[in-house]
Amino acid sequence: MGHRELLLDAARRLLEDKGYAHITARDLVAASGTNLASIGYHFGSKNGLLNAALGDVFEEWTDALAEVALADPHASPLQRAHLTWATVLLHLADKRALLLSFVEALAQAERDPALREQLAEVQDRTRTRVAEIVATSYGDADVHADDPRCTAVAGFILAVCDGLALQWLLDPQRSPRPEHLLAGLNDLVARSQN
Repeated sequence: MGHRELLLDAARRLLEDKGYAHITARDLVAASGTNLASIGYHFGSKNGLLNAALGDVFEEWTDALAEVALADPHASPLQRAHLTWATVLLHLADKRALLLSFVEALAQAERDPALREQLAEVQDRTRTRVAEIVATSYGDADVHADDPRCTAVAGFILAVCDGLALQWLLDPQRSPRPEHLLAGLNDLVARSQN
């Protein structure tokens, strides 16, 4: 395994153990068995490395959610969205430390333009991946992921996922339960069709 991979692996572990705001470059070097120069060479900065690790984690999570959303080829786009949100709620406990690290990174992004741009790129890649799922859900060969309707729906789906995650981080006991969310959304859809 090369220095780049060793650094990413160490960053992921440290993001879970220490949180974004408390990781030093020396922590990364010690955990990876590399050197300070490797961080700059491969990622430009400590924050660049941490953001790359966060991006990898969220891309993996997006891919896992995509598998869930696309598992039933007969599900409607709305059913796929509901299933995705319920799955997010089911797995938030597994992602708590990384979610907290992401919130810490967001808090610092306002004062660090490079960090902000890197996080925006992660968000854009995630939105694009979700837009691909939305386009697939339509079942129409003429609808593509770059269709503004697909990217808008993808943005909405991400906003709901992010909102559910923040509610859960603040108070897991009072955040929605997957079964309640699905029942409520199904009831809302049924009532809007009457």
